[in-house]
Amino acid sequence: VQLQASGGGLVQAGGSLTLSCAALENAFTIGNAGWFRQAPGKRREFVAAISAGGNRNYADFAKGRFTISRDNYENTVSLHLDSLKPEDTAVYYCNADTTLDPYYSGSYYLDFWGQGTQVTVSS
Repeated sequence: VQLQASGGGLVQAGGSLTLSCAALENAFTIGNAGWFRQAPGKRREFVAAISAGGNRNYADFAKGRFTISRDNYENTVSLHLDSLKPEDTAVYYCNADTTLDPYYSGSYYLDFWGQGTQVTVSS
């Protein structure tokens, strides 16, 4: 299964981006999903998660600035990044599988990963 992440880019501090994650196989219906990020020299960290039922959870740094959403018809999951800061610079990865854990909060990795999309925030 392949997940395709897109939407990264270069933006000035205070700007916005919307990342999108789509399954490339029609037979793969996204259930639980999350976004993680990894900055150079740092560990991969949790950003946001959305359960199959639509429950959302965010890392503290993402609360109030980032919004995770899903489009079940399009079979995509998006992450809107607002009020970006230079410290948000990282490769952002989508993570998903077909399970329907209604309580999924991003506390564990799911089975499938997108290839990562670079977000660079200039000061």
